[in-house]
Amino acid sequence: MEICDLLTNECILSTVRATSKKRALQELASHASKISGQNDRAIFDVLLERERLGSTGIGRGVAIPHGKLPELDRLYGIFAKLEQPIDFEAVDDQTVDMVFLLLAPENAGADHLKALARISRMFRDPDMCKKLRAAKDDSGLCELLLGHSTVGAA
Repeated sequence: MEICDLLTNECILSTVRATSKKRALQELASHASKISGQNDRAIFDVLLERERLGSTGIGRGVAIPHGKLPELDRLYGIFAKLEQPIDFEAVDDQTVDMVFLLLAPENAGADHLKALARISRMFRDPDMCKKLRAAKDDSGLCELLLGHSTVGAA
């Protein structure tokens, strides 16, 4: 599974405003709702429930909030750069400025784990993280994450 299997142009956000972890999860749940057709409150509740088990802030300024919903038909991903780093209670106590949200159907099992592993591998690459942070807009992020630009894309 590749990152481009999880994202579309509409799933890449270069400037998300959030002042807290809760607000970031609300913003991402709202966007995920538009893309997946699921209720934004249901998405937010699943994400919050997962965060209660332990922070999805994996360190080095990255968080991978994730959850499963029964009505989903496939895996959905959303990548967001935050305008300002926020406290995500990450394992290394550093603030988070990049978030990759992953939603999966309840029966996704192995696919969900494979996707989480692939996302984690991407963020373990310091060069990729540096490039993602340096990207100035959605187009630059799309080029890095999907291999193409959004310029001229419908």
